[in-house]
Amino acid sequence: MRGEILSYDDVSGTGLISGDDSIRYGFARSAIQAGGVIATGARVDFVPEGLEATQIMVLAGSPAAAFGQAASSAYVARDTGGGYDFASAMLSFNGRLRRQHFWISWLILLGVSVVTGWIPIIGGLIGLVLIWPNLAISVKRLHDMGKTGWFVVIPWVATIIGFIMIISAAGLAIFTDPQAFENEDPAVLMSMVGSMMGGFAVMGLVGLAFLLWIGITDSQRGDNKFGPNPKGE
Repeated sequence: MRGEILSYDDVSGTGLISGDDSIRYGFARSAIQAGGVIATGARVDFVPEGLEATQIMVLAGSPAAAFGQAASSAYVARDTGGGYDFASAMLSFNGRLRRQHFWISWLILLGVSVVTGWIPIIGGLIGLVLIWPNLAISVKRLHDMGKTGWFVVIPWVATIIGFIMIISAAGLAIFTDPQAFENEDPAVLMSMVGSMMGGFAVMGLVGLAFLLWIGITDSQRGDNKFGPNPKGE
């Protein structure tokens, strides 16, 4: 489908395209094919996926030419991993993220979490805010591997299962033998603690395995449906 770029924000790396079907489509910088120059008013050819424009090709003779070859080179450099883009890495769910930039982002978020974790109330609120960038870098890392971003729910599901195991362990011990629990029977307490440790193990091991999976697996070579390879391979 063809359309025209309505707007583009270089900070977030996202913009809008008005399709010839009169529908507006969002797009990410990573969806622009190599060599394309992003400019308001540029005519483009793209593949719509829902309300998202992918595989965008800037058409020859569009107003984008006014930006010159230098601007084109800058965008291509960013799309092929030329530099770390903080806003694009942590705020957008679109496009792909190479391993190096994923770990930079992860370490920054970890540092912020550790520092703010000592601040009562405010630290908790900041922790909630950090969920967004943590999801964003994980989703884009999955995109870079050629996987759907929905795999990001794996550690969350494991956390829910782990909590259920922990709560069930305490509840089952109280329900099946309340007298022994009240008397602090060592056998009952050890059984409960063992089940609770199993819940913590599920949460910890699955979370660690998921982190290593997306943090170590190499980029899918070439372009995929999420954008060009950020390493230019």
